Amino acid sequence: MTGMFDQTRLPCGSRVLDLSRPHVMGILNVTPDSFSDGGRFVDVDAALRHAEAMLAAGATLVDIGGESTRPGARSIAPVEELERVAPVVEAIARELDVIISVDTSTPSVMREAARLGAGLINDVRSLSRDGALDAASASGLPVCLMHMVGEPGDMQKDPSYENVTREVSNFLRERLEACAAAGIPNDRVLLDPGFGFAKTLAHNLSLFKHMEQLHQLGRPLLIGVSRKSIIGQTLQREVAHRLSGSLGLAALAVAKGASIIRVHDVAETVDVVRMIAAVQAAE
Repeated sequence: MTGMFDQTRLPCGSRVLDLSRPHVMGILNVTPDSFSDGGRFVDVDAALRHAEAMLAAGATLVDIGGESTRPGARSIAPVEELERVAPVVEAIARELDVIISVDTSTPSVMREAARLGAGLINDVRSLSRDGALDAASASGLPVCLMHMVGEPGDMQKDPSYENVTREVSNFLRERLEACAAAGIPNDRVLLDPGFGFAKTLAHNLSLFKHMEQLHQLGRPLLIGVSRKSIIGQTLQREVAHRLSGSLGLAALAVAKGASIIRVHDVAETVDVVRMIAAVQAAE
């Protein structure tokens, strides 16, 4: 199943993403404090080897993040984020044939990552930082806009919605309009509902249940729930034991029309996506 949009090709720098089928995006955190794998890939060679392994396992995109956005995370200076991200982007762009996504809200990181070979800007703050819209527009790259209220440091302090799906949809529609006004056309935009960001368990479950409503926005959906608290709270599992829950939600997201599934466990998720594709292609 594919989402409700006509576009089948998304130019991502020197590469093109085929939107006629779902893709798996591998997570590469080059941070010391990410909730699941913080500190494991801060060395450039370790990051490159992990990216290589995810590509071999079937990932189409690798998402590089230099600033943790887990609940309660502290913000860091742009120069610190750039020092973490730029060498990894440069190494992967030089060595591997994969679309590089950069998980950043920082204009200087967007500009430098685009120069070094990134193909997608993935911003949890939906290009709301000063200068981010202009930097993303000037890059010529596609962007992913995510729903979040507040900042990672305070986003989980009593989040409240009358109708979470409608309010997430309205927020993303407003950000699409802001992008268009800044010179970023809709056909360069992906959307992320922001599971785990300023949402309780009940909000996350309801938003996932009604995900199809977001197709009314007419843009491909990127879904990231890998190892998140929606799984831990529902199944009473610690982070290291959330694979089965992650795969269950990945399968459901694909069935609901998601275009990109952002995960830690690439090989297992690729198997899920391929199995669904095989069934859907059968006579």
